[in-house]
Amino acid sequence: MSLNEGYHNKIEPGGTSAGDDQSSSSGARSSHGNAAAANSTQLHQQVLNENTYLKASKQAYFSDEKVLIPDDDHTNIGFSFRKLWAFTGPGFLMSIAYLDPGNIESDLQSGAAAKYKILWVLLWATVLGLLMQRLAARLGVVTGLHLAEMCYRQYKRLPRWILWIMIEIAIIGSDMQEVIGTAIAIYLLSNKAVPLWGGVLITIVDTFTFLFLDKYGLRKLEFLFGFLITVMAITFGYEYIVSAPNQGAVMEGMFVPWCSDCSSDVLLQAVGVVGAVIMPHNLYLHSALVKSRDVDRRQPKKVSEANFYFFIEASIALFVSFIINLFVVAVFAHGMYGKTNQDVLDVCTDKSMYEDAKISFTDNNNNTDIINADLYKGGLFLGCTFGAAAMYIWGVGILAAGQSSTMTGTYAGQFSMEGFLNLQWPRWCRVLVTRCIAIIPTFCLAMFSKMEDLTNMNDILNAVMSLQLPFAAIPTIAFTSCAAIMGEFVNGIGNKIVSILLTIVVIGVNLYFVVSQVETLQIEGGMLALVCVFAILYILFVIYLVIHMAACMGNKWLMNSRWVQRWVLPSQNSFSIKNANSTYASELTLNDTGISISSFNNLQRNVAS
Repeated sequence: MSLNEGYHNKIEPGGTSAGDDQSSSSGARSSHGNAAAANSTQLHQQVLNENTYLKASKQAYFSDEKVLIPDDDHTNIGFSFRKLWAFTGPGFLMSIAYLDPGNIESDLQSGAAAKYKILWVLLWATVLGLLMQRLAARLGVVTGLHLAEMCYRQYKRLPRWILWIMIEIAIIGSDMQEVIGTAIAIYLLSNKAVPLWGGVLITIVDTFTFLFLDKYGLRKLEFLFGFLITVMAITFGYEYIVSAPNQGAVMEGMFVPWCSDCSSDVLLQAVGVVGAVIMPHNLYLHSALVKSRDVDRRQPKKVSEANFYFFIEASIALFVSFIINLFVVAVFAHGMYGKTNQDVLDVCTDKSMYEDAKISFTDNNNNTDIINADLYKGGLFLGCTFGAAAMYIWGVGILAAGQSSTMTGTYAGQFSMEGFLNLQWPRWCRVLVTRCIAIIPTFCLAMFSKMEDLTNMNDILNAVMSLQLPFAAIPTIAFTSCAAIMGEFVNGIGNKIVSILLTIVVIGVNLYFVVSQVETLQIEGGMLALVCVFAILYILFVIYLVIHMAACMGNKWLMNSRWVQRWVLPSQNSFSIKNANSTYASELTLNDTGISISSFNNLQRNVAS
């Protein structure tokens, strides 16, 4: 069996592949040869097994079915739309995280606060997101392991558990935004007949219903997500056409990277846009979704082809998500910018939703304050300005955003649990646990809080998710920059520099947003001391991950440090770097055996001869 076959053949722990069975039966010429073959099989199982240890019936999403890639090599076509269609799916599911209700609310708030001035921030945040998603997808394609599974193999137990907890916190924060958004949409569409807590319960039921649609076929499930994205494009596009913003101003705001006369609130809003767009758990999700395609990892050409088509698909998907976000920003930039609560009430006087508007658009200064926009107020504003149809269409768009992102968030939770913890739970049990973790606190908030309390949580939840970004970005860069893991597909020096610099910028921006949110909460006394302790521990753990990343990149001093070997690098099933060349995991070494893969290859050739 060739080295690269370890990335393709399905080898259960403790078992042997068909290829190994055949070679051992035909090529066993001596007891030494049999022992060598057994040793080689064991090494393949430990190092090069691409599969999770979970049985197929207990895996999420893609375990029962993989999409076959058409073979167009004989036609000598440089670009194949048939292949692009076969690879289409994971990128669009990933892009839904860029369209969740938290993002939609950040969009409308940025439009209401800064008009078109920070559209360029949204554009470049999406581009940065694409670059990070590309790395996550490459990791899944090249290794056959998603990010959480790779963390399980590459980090020691304690940091692995901390990473899992942090990612779960990010998933819970995102899920709370999504469930709240869905509940608000149902509240609007039912004309307040269904209370917010009722909308949360409905979200639980329909999420389970949709998630079990994957039993009817992977492509059908992907079609459902594509349909929901189409609903968002149509509904928010309708609002864009009806409001008719100034197209010149929209283009200027998108391509002129400047914000003249912008206050600190506008700057904070721009930072919030970055924090809302780039979500940490989405990297874990995308690296897992690409495993749903049947890519022959024995052939570097096929792996390179998969990386190429996945990048094109992700680019198209994020372009669509950017256009939808642009629609939302422009609608409220045109209609809400500079408006006071009284301005909206004046427009709404003769409308059916006037009584609701009186309750929502109010302040302590005779309604002269600038509007503090949120999802619910956005719907009322559209209803007052453009008619009830606009409000209900807005509600349909928010419902599609909330429902689709809730389902993908549940998948992210499943991938995280099965990867970090190597859980052997049935799929339905993991779905139940991941839903309850997010639903229970959201239900309590919906039951005992007011509408404005729910919608005002968006900034806090964005800050919480921003804190978790290093725990996805740093492992992604570390693994894709490790030649022993990625082989010839390792990040080049340019990719390493760019990805690290961009990650530093994004993390710095997000930390600024978090600090600003903490300052607005005016924390004092014991709570402030607790926050400081958490900040110190947070920084220390980030430094720990950076040391691990530098070691993965081949820093000799760190690799040879006893402290790093003992406390940072894992002792089993780990990759260390030794003059890696252009093959898959060309010079891997098991730390606990000291046997290099090059020696292992020579051993196999001797056995086969």
